Amino acid sequence: MPRRTVTFEPGGYYHLYNRGAGRRSIFLNQENYRFALELLNRYLAPLHLTMIAYCLLPNHYHWLVRQDGEAKAGLLAQRVFNAYSKAFNNSNDRSGTLFEDRYAAIAVTSDEYLRHLCRYIHANPVRHGIATTVELWPYSNYLEWLEQRPGKLVDQAFVQAHFPAPGQYQAFVASYVSGQVKLPDGLAAYLEELENE
Repeated sequence: MPRRTVTFEPGGYYHLYNRGAGRRSIFLNQENYRFALELLNRYLAPLHLTMIAYCLLPNHYHWLVRQDGEAKAGLLAQRVFNAYSKAFNNSNDRSGTLFEDRYAAIAVTSDEYLRHLCRYIHANPVRHGIATTVELWPYSNYLEWLEQRPGKLVDQAFVQAHFPAPGQYQAFVASYVSGQVKLPDGLAAYLEELENE
């Protein structure tokens, strides 16, 4: 799953991610997270993109989106974080880049990777020691997947097609968090590379 040479196509699924320069925080408070989510809500529909899974963490983010039209999925990261970075710098009296590099994008081309990537994204707060359980981290759409919170940043048809009952997905994520599941070799290597970048 090569990065940065991705070809964006209608109907494609894309993992978009980035982190703060020097691994510094890009979200300092609740208002920062809320503003980023407002920007996602603002730009998804005009770009004809659908959010599948997301997680915002103190110094990085992961999004899994489906490109439903001709606009390239990567435009979402550009538009959201161009506006976000300007506001963040203004409110924190700082200048310069907020991110280490431009966003990374990876085309997700198999259903198996797609399902595993969703749980990887949602499990990030626990894997990084930020939350004790996936349910406790408010800045992902995991609770929407479980139908425990209303929200616009989720595709319920996608969720139900892959996990017809919320408990199925909850168990799927729990097996990963607890280390009871072995990921496919290619995906395991890809996710390990993400962790070590």
